[in-house]
Amino acid sequence: MIIPSIDLMGGQTVQLVRGRDKALDAGDPLPIARRFGVVGEVAVIDLDAAVGTGGNAALVRGLLTAARCRVGGGIRDAATARAWLDAGAERVILGTAARPEVLQELPKERVIAAVDAYDGEVVVEGWRTKTGASLLDRVRQLAPYVGGFLVTFVEIEGTMGGFDVARVGPIVEAAGGARLTVAGGITTAEQVGTLHAMGVDAQVGMAVYTGRLGLGECVWASLRSDRPDGLVPTVVCDELGTALGLAYSSRESLIEAVAQRSGVYHSRRRGVWRKGQTSGAVQELLRVDADCDGDTLRFLVRQGGAAPAGATHSGASPEGRSAFCHTGTRTCWGDGVMGEGPGLWGLEERLRCAALKADAGSYTRRVLGDAALLRAKLVEEAGELADASTHDQVAAEAADVLYFATAVLHRAGVSWAEADAVLRKRALKLTRRLGDAKA
Repeated sequence: MIIPSIDLMGGQTVQLVRGRDKALDAGDPLPIARRFGVVGEVAVIDLDAAVGTGGNAALVRGLLTAARCRVGGGIRDAATARAWLDAGAERVILGTAARPEVLQELPKERVIAAVDAYDGEVVVEGWRTKTGASLLDRVRQLAPYVGGFLVTFVEIEGTMGGFDVARVGPIVEAAGGARLTVAGGITTAEQVGTLHAMGVDAQVGMAVYTGRLGLGECVWASLRSDRPDGLVPTVVCDELGTALGLAYSSRESLIEAVAQRSGVYHSRRRGVWRKGQTSGAVQELLRVDADCDGDTLRFLVRQGGAAPAGATHSGASPEGRSAFCHTGTRTCWGDGVMGEGPGLWGLEERLRCAALKADAGSYTRRVLGDAALLRAKLVEEAGELADASTHDQVAAEAADVLYFATAVLHRAGVSWAEADAVLRKRALKLTRRLGDAKA
């Protein structure tokens, strides 16, 4: 797949030619990270830290909240690498510090060794110093210690002068089971697709920033369809991963969906179909994932807007949440919209709808309006869950805790999807607290 790159210098997003000359200043990296994050991991490289002229650590930490990032630049020891993994980096990229004695202190699957080469010779210190070492020899040496490699062909980096795919095969062989990412000179979606077929990811910067290469077309180039019409089945899911329905994507619809970061699909009757264009039930596209075989897509979306016209169910709430299905239900499997859905989303909806009702006798309205009561009930139910002993008791008390926890979230305007994102970030941490009970 494609790995878009954000190179940081002086607090801005830049692109260098052959690692020396600034050819482009793209400005604030945060909106760029949000745009790039739709198609997968983003490589964030702190060039100032790499060459020892400063650093952009605070800026990088902000990017970790906007996208799934692999972080590199200036990571010269295991402690710094662990700190970035604790901060939420999916992976860390180590250059000169990628030595066996350092790598052995880190989780192999979350470490990428950066090997920068100029005409096959390894270069270091921001691509400024030649080492005399062979690229392939360095890859073979480090392969047992890392989960991936980032190989940059410095002589063509940023030049958009073309890419020789034939150079990649020997590196893949030298890397063994480690996943290879290559950078430098990649300018076409066809190159991205060819690399993907070889099991190699393409890290791209200049071609994306200049508009020569589109993210959506790179994703499409990595897919294959066994359908006569060439469409790719697309499973549409909400932020918690609940399937809302099945749609189809074409090259044109996928390119538009990624560019607009919205739910755009291919209707077999109407062609390119923008979800919500007529009904108002619009979708924000959060992420696109291909499955293991590359023949199915998953769209993670945030559903919003109005209910479809003529819906047979209750449709959208006054706050704008809406159905995915044309029948008016949240999913194409009949799960309702207004307080009828299953799971944590359904619980959120039931509380939200109860809060909107005029029924003054509603317990939910009462508990949402009385912070002291809500706190007392949450503490009470948590204690009862801790003391529960039988299977049925634990299930019942856990349900009570979830109800009151959802009420706390609702009062604060926080969704279960946001809480789930925090849990996911915590799961990436290497350093663990003792977790002892507070006095």
